[in-house]
Amino acid sequence: MNLDPAASGSTSEAARTAAAWRAAGEQGDVATAGRCLAATIEVVSPLTAQFRFCGPQQVQDMLAAAFEVISDIRYHTEVGDDVTRALFYRGRCGREQFEEAQLLRFDRDGLITELTLFGRPLPGVTAVMAAIGPALLHRQGRPAMAYAVGAATKPLAAMTRLGEAHLVPLAEPGRS
Repeated sequence: MNLDPAASGSTSEAARTAAAWRAAGEQGDVATAGRCLAATIEVVSPLTAQFRFCGPQQVQDMLAAAFEVISDIRYHTEVGDDVTRALFYRGRCGREQFEEAQLLRFDRDGLITELTLFGRPLPGVTAVMAAIGPALLHRQGRPAMAYAVGAATKPLAAMTRLGEAHLVPLAEPGRS
């Protein structure tokens, strides 16, 4: 699928923002991603319902941590309009591949006001969870909490990785 907004005839501010957002993600460029954000930006995480990242600074800090632990980001699909778009990419966190869907909502200026993240498969999502929390907490100058969060999340990531490799294949449809 061609992700170039000019190729599709779409040259709206939202389309230009989405193109810049994709390029920033693929290059790990926090500054460019930050220029895509409205002052009222909120990020809804797939990892917790306890809080949201609010405002450009918190979101850029979260993106910096994400770009530390997520590599090989390649967007492959984009659908939507000038109000709402969904972008999909594949990436890697350590040795785990995963796919993320990003629901973007735009303001009248074409800036992102809300970003909701969804991920799959579970081993990839738990690998991101085990890596991004400590990275973000280190960036915030909270090394003890980074250690605690890492210690708490690594067993879950290991269990999902082992389950995916050894138990899930036993439940494959058509397997006898």
